[in-house]
Amino acid sequence: MSGEAARAGAIRFQGLTLGYDRHPAVHHLDGTIAAGDLLAVVGPNGAGKSTLLKGIVGEIRPLDGSVEAGPRSGAIAYLPQAAEIDRSFPLSVLDLVAMGLWRPLGAWRSLTRQRSRLIEALAAVGLNGFEDRPIGTLSGGQFQRALFARLILQDARIILLDEPFTGIDERTTADLLTLIRGWHREGRTVVAALHDLGQVRAHFASTLVLARRPIAWGPTREVLTPPVLARALRLSEAWDEAAAICRHEAHEAHHGGSPETPAPGHGHAGHGHGHDHHEHGHHDHDHGRAHHGAVS
Repeated sequence: MSGEAARAGAIRFQGLTLGYDRHPAVHHLDGTIAAGDLLAVVGPNGAGKSTLLKGIVGEIRPLDGSVEAGPRSGAIAYLPQAAEIDRSFPLSVLDLVAMGLWRPLGAWRSLTRQRSRLIEALAAVGLNGFEDRPIGTLSGGQFQRALFARLILQDARIILLDEPFTGIDERTTADLLTLIRGWHREGRTVVAALHDLGQVRAHFASTLVLARRPIAWGPTREVLTPPVLARALRLSEAWDEAAAICRHEAHEAHHGGSPETPAPGHGHAGHGHGHDHHEHGHHDHDHGRAHHGAVS
């Protein structure tokens, strides 16, 4: 992969805070997802996994800090959760997959000369002969295969997947994991929000553990441990939905403070130095006091 392609595949966070109505859902994330990484994002329900992916793709603007994900045009392919996709719209499978070509070809360009590419993408996901089927007649696994065919046609350097295996059969899951491993071998950057930790341990080299804030980030075998997962659950359960945002630790570090965000690639479990920058009023939940989820 060329140097330019490598730069296009990297994702950089600088003090990134994302949220809704000025209430943070992901707090002060720093670090870089290296080009070509195969990264799982895990954490309890409501930990901010989907919010982070939407922030990377640009659906949510940062409340603080920034995210850089290579050249925006054509660089990112994003698969949202299945529940966010309307399957009642009268589209054929071929029409759905063809949406992957809209960005490179334009919405009004003829797809006639691209039909062979569409058929090849459907074959790659095991949907030979499905091109004229209405999407509303597909099973959950078949529909997810069609969405992966659309990703193939987008030919992006960065691929974001939000719970891609939820509600689908084991055979489909295995086939889609094979595609993901193939993208990884091609040097693409793949980031997937997942809840099945067995899948993460078996197939993803790196893991970011979130609980509205980064808890651990590094090689999966080093960070996906019972103490880290227990801490993520504890902090997520104690989160205060009404917490307001405040300044990022990097700003404090610039003026003599010391940020504690776990550095990717080092297996750091994010335990800090006896306190938690992400707790309102400097309360430390790990020492039996209230955790509120705002940043001090």
